[in-house]
Amino acid sequence: MLSGASTLPDTGPLPLPRPAETETVAEPEKPADALPQESAEDFEACRAALAAIGARFETLPALREGEACGIEHPVALGALPGGVTVEPPATLRCETALQLARWLEKTVKPALALAMPGETIAGLQQASGYVCRNRNHAETGKISEHAFGNAVDIAGFTLKSGKSIDIRPAEQDSTLEGAFQRAITEAACLHFTTVLDPGSDAAHENHLHLDVKERRGGYRYCW
Repeated sequence: MLSGASTLPDTGPLPLPRPAETETVAEPEKPADALPQESAEDFEACRAALAAIGARFETLPALREGEACGIEHPVALGALPGGVTVEPPATLRCETALQLARWLEKTVKPALALAMPGETIAGLQQASGYVCRNRNHAETGKISEHAFGNAVDIAGFTLKSGKSIDIRPAEQDSTLEGAFQRAITEAACLHFTTVLDPGSDAAHENHLHLDVKERRGGYRYCW
């Protein structure tokens, strides 16, 4: 079974009310700055699942930067199911890549088909995968989930027609594009344990932050 798989179901509870916080949580967490542990068996199972769903990726050597940053078993994700390119390719933990692929297949593609019939997704624009930094690029404070490969930031999508959909504040947007963004954001919490959108704070006004941070009791932090 994948590490943390019980906390990443294909279906699950509705997103929680939006807290007035930024990439921080009040619930009990595992010790700060501890790299996620992943056995070779769990990694191989994840790789098999990622390949079976139709993603294209390469296995990379272990990453380690200083005392706090790194990925034990990183992958370079180049494309998602259906040939949807990741622009640019993202270095992530396998589990993060797998949930991203599942979210695209189960939520993003069906939502786009309803909002814009005839359109299909050609590319996913990612703004940040693995990077050794603190949360919200702060000088001090807690390490970001990006530093463990647990997080990916989504800036938008490229459609086969050539049109681009950029992530932006959309709470008051009554268009179908606004409804599309709200739908995929809400449903992201069925696959990721943290979802932050442009309504969360100024640091996320132009992207979705999605991560697979494991928390006690299966707690999820959505918006």
